[in-house]
Amino acid sequence: MSGARSMSKSAIWLAVGAGLLLVIGANAHLVYVALTSQPECVAHLGPGEGDAHSGSFSAAQSACSPQPQESGADQE
Repeated sequence: MSGARSMSKSAIWLAVGAGLLLVIGANAHLVYVALTSQPECVAHLGPGEGDAHSGSFSAAQSACSPQPQESGADQE
């Protein structure tokens, strides 16, 4: 009886260890993706430009700085 009991205990600990490795691996993958991906800024409405009635909302604060506009002096 003691042999079966220790086998079931070891099976439980093996399952717990496998579950922990799975969770650690998934979290490591999420951290890797978060650190290596750098999405580009996309066009969006500026703060205060959105209209809730039309269903278009604007960001509260943009993380992207606006691109410098080309001046007319450069073009001939």
